[in-house]
Amino acid sequence: MKRAVFPGSFDPITLGHVDILDRSLPLFDEIILAIGTNSDKKYMFSLEDRVQFLEETFKNEPKIKVMTYKGLTVDFCKKENAAFILRGLRNSIDLEFEKTIGQTNYKMSGIETVFLISSSGKGHISSSVVRDVRKNGGDFSFMVPKDVK
Repeated sequence: MKRAVFPGSFDPITLGHVDILDRSLPLFDEIILAIGTNSDKKYMFSLEDRVQFLEETFKNEPKIKVMTYKGLTVDFCKKENAAFILRGLRNSIDLEFEKTIGQTNYKMSGIETVFLISSSGKGHISSSVVRDVRKNGGDFSFMVPKDVK
């Protein structure tokens, strides 16, 4: 079974994430949406809300399951028997950042990182932009799945 982990804080999930997931479904038998928890980080949405957003968004997709984890992503991948980490790239800044992490993860564990480039029209969407728009009272609905409130 080809199993991938798509790690993130998903605070919140965006249509950019959905784009990457939809396009990666033919590549893998199962994709674990892995919400990493970090007690030092301040989240806008609770862990329970983020899990609910992901479960609702993908409730009709049996190849996707939602889990949470603490610690290193590669340790979680090993525990879940996942040979791949899935990541999306919006721009060259993402590429440089994700390349370094992917190379480190491979060196530590032999787990490959698979990168998909965001679709046209989705590269500007990020969770941090959504949080900023929401915090300042703007309409962020065009950047997130309908289940994100």
